[in-house]
Amino acid sequence: MRFMVMHKVDATMEAGGPPNQDIIASMGALVQESLRGGVFTTGAGLHRSARRARIESSSSSVTHGPYTGKNELVESIAMIKASSLEEAIERARQLSRVLGDREVEVGPVVEPWDIGVAPKPKVELPGKFLLLCKGNPATESGAEPSGERRAALAKLLQALKDEGVLLLADSLLPSARGARLAFDKSGKRSWTDGPFTESKELIAGFSVLNVPRLAEAIAWADRYAAILTKNEVDVREMP
Repeated sequence: MRFMVMHKVDATMEAGGPPNQDIIASMGALVQESLRGGVFTTGAGLHRSARRARIESSSSSVTHGPYTGKNELVESIAMIKASSLEEAIERARQLSRVLGDREVEVGPVVEPWDIGVAPKPKVELPGKFLLLCKGNPATESGAEPSGERRAALAKLLQALKDEGVLLLADSLLPSARGARLAFDKSGKRSWTDGPFTESKELIAGFSVLNVPRLAEAIAWADRYAAILTKNEVDVREMP
C-alpha cells in the first residue's frame, strides 16, 4: 500500500530563516535508510508561502502569498518544471479547470542547493514547482469524477508529460483513510484518525511511502515528526 506523509509549516519556515542543519542531516539519514529498505519512494519540500500563489476555485484569479491557513486538505498533487512562477501558474490554471474549477496552490520546490547539501548548478535549470490541488466535499465523500472529467485530466497530464513538463502526478484517498499528528490543548502530541473536516496548517512538504498498512506509515511518520519536533503531520492513504 502507498501512503503520503505531509508535514506542515512552522513559524521558522514561514519567516524564511536558515535551514536547521541538524534537522537536514537527520532527515537525510531517515530518507536514505528508508530508500534502502524500499519504504521511501519520493518526496519534496516547499518554500515558504510568501513564494507561492493560489488559483482561486471560483474565478481562476491568482492570490500571491504569504497565507494563513484556509482549506489545506489536499486531494492530489503534481510536480512540474517551469521557467518561472508565472509559467507554473498558467499550468495550474489548466489543471484547475480540468478538475472542475478547483483551488490549486503553486509553490517552488526546495532544491538541494537551497539547504546547503549540494552546490548550485552553474547552468541555470528550469525550476520545479509543486501543485497542491485542494479537496472539497465531493472528493472527501469518495465520489468518482465523471468519465468525461477523467478523460480530460488524463489528456492534460499526458500532454504535459509529452512536453517534458510533468515530473509527478498522484492523488489521495479521502481523509477518512488517514491520521493526523497534532498538538492538543495541553500541548501534548497525539494521533487522531480521519476524517478531517478541514486542515488550516499549510503544507511544507511530503513523502510517499510503500508499506503494508497504515500502522507502519504512522510509525514512520512518528520518526519523521520527532526530527521536525513541532510540526503537524498528516498521513493519507493513496490509491
